[in-house]
Amino acid sequence: MIDVILPKMGNLNELCLLLNATTTPLQCTLPCTMLFLFSLILPVLSQIALPNPPFLPPNASSGAQTSSTSGIPNPQWNTLLGNLIYFYDAQRSGNLSATANNRVPWRNSSALDDGKDAGLDLSGGYYDAGDYIKATFPLSFTLMSICWGAIDYGQGYDLSNQTAYLDSMLRWGLDWMIKAHPSPSTLYVLVGNTDVDNAYWGGDQNIPTHRPSYSIDDTKPGTEAAAGASAAFSACSALYSNRGFNGSYSTPASLHDDTYAQTLLTHAQQLYTFAANSTGGQKTYQSSVPAVGDAYGSSGFGDELTIAALFLAWANSSSTYYQQAEQYFQQYKLTKQDDVFNWDSKTPGIYVLFAQIAQSSSGLGGDLSTWQAECERYFDAIVNNDSGAFLTTDGLLYYNGDSDEASLNPALNAAMLLSRYAQIASTADKKASYTKFAQSQLDYVLGKNSMSVPYVVGSNPNSPSNPHSAMASGGDDVGNINTSPPQEAYVLYGAVVGGPDKHGRFFDIRSDWPETEVALDYNAPLLTLAAMHVMNDTNDPFFTSLRAGAYDKVKPSGQPCDAAISDGCSGHKLSKAAIIALAVVLTVVGLLILGLLAWYLRIRLTRK
Repeated sequence: MIDVILPKMGNLNELCLLLNATTTPLQCTLPCTMLFLFSLILPVLSQIALPNPPFLPPNASSGAQTSSTSGIPNPQWNTLLGNLIYFYDAQRSGNLSATANNRVPWRNSSALDDGKDAGLDLSGGYYDAGDYIKATFPLSFTLMSICWGAIDYGQGYDLSNQTAYLDSMLRWGLDWMIKAHPSPSTLYVLVGNTDVDNAYWGGDQNIPTHRPSYSIDDTKPGTEAAAGASAAFSACSALYSNRGFNGSYSTPASLHDDTYAQTLLTHAQQLYTFAANSTGGQKTYQSSVPAVGDAYGSSGFGDELTIAALFLAWANSSSTYYQQAEQYFQQYKLTKQDDVFNWDSKTPGIYVLFAQIAQSSSGLGGDLSTWQAECERYFDAIVNNDSGAFLTTDGLLYYNGDSDEASLNPALNAAMLLSRYAQIASTADKKASYTKFAQSQLDYVLGKNSMSVPYVVGSNPNSPSNPHSAMASGGDDVGNINTSPPQEAYVLYGAVVGGPDKHGRFFDIRSDWPETEVALDYNAPLLTLAAMHVMNDTNDPFFTSLRAGAYDKVKPSGQPCDAAISDGCSGHKLSKAAIIALAVVLTVVGLLILGLLAWYLRIRLTRK
């Protein structure tokens, strides 16, 4: 009986509750503390053994070399996928002792007292971006996105020998979210003080200790935060239960663990019930926890409720949840939207998930042609430049507002959805169109842009060298972030930065967080795209064609004009190459005007 019960234990409270409820003599004679020790051991035993020696990112110079072999998997795509996962190791909070398999030598254990103010252990998890807060809402989206991608393109992780690292990375986040959900109607949504953290610039050993814990519950609900966490748990439960989409592109990554999948599903169901039926009603979570408003306030919760119900339907094979997803879709009028796909806006992903479920002939319901029409209306508008977005002069999909403070993220998320849906498009032409557009955005991010910059740190000599990261910078002078130290102390391998401005300019300035900050959700779509290319692409990523110094030749002069730096707002300053080109044009035009003027004067003099 012990073997049946122990794997279901999530924490000491659950163990003791079960112990008190049982009547089997053997169970009653086991002390609760002993059961607790077993519960700590079992999750470790269930994880996939990590490679020995471990994968470590190579020097950026290796990204300027073409692969010496051809075939599947491509070595450069393998390395890129490994680097992208490695970034999450660098973002870990909590105990990074040897047992945690810490691969990042410059990172230390930190924030071990998180949750103490609430009487809980909320250590662990991930620092969200370039500072030290831990935010549940964007983390939920990140984990949902990564698990969804590993369901579709899991073979890419297997082929590149990265599945064990995927497993470790997911559990580091999911296990923390389990701790952040200590009861069915309580979820901790923020740890840390946004004002204090934003004022602190330094390493992980001197993080300010005033780190309050903020939660939602039935008296102060947060519908989208609870629903978003539910969607993450459900998507990852489907991954760990090996529940792929029938007839789809691949099988899920090889990390099958039914016990863990059931634990995740239980949390998903509880959080969904909390989101849908809270006694305190339904409201945005920043109305209950104002502290999250500036960093991650949300615009609504209809999309989160819908995608939470839909992922629960898939993970649990439940027609009831599926019908509720359809009802939410209608209630919140989610049809015919042209929204971006990101941590605050899930609607485009809902279209694709509905289509995948319908295509899988799962018996849950839904007509494939209906959802193909919804998806293709959305994607055709993007491809044909007829949506709310536009293409920049050098080819980046750009959404005014959403792209202003992280231009690459909306484009990468669109490329991910396009690539996923293209496999079930209604015609071969649409499949080709969506695939081509998605590839153009991926190539852009990997260096095919006016700056010749692959926007993944450490992937190539032209990669950003000044990511906005308090941990990686090595500095402690918040007033002189850019110069203290002059060179970033540590290479934050695999980090996707915010990206260029709408003119295609990238300044690579450490304090310019809209362009250079890193974040958990920035890496998520590129992980899925890289896994897909590991499976299917014999060609190297675009950045291998770039040689050292390519960015220096076109680096823009002056300063940016954005939310962090306004010095460049007085006038648009061109890159060096653009200035040279403009000078040539003006010279030619000037000579032409002088020639015409001389011809005109000669004619006048002749007539006299």
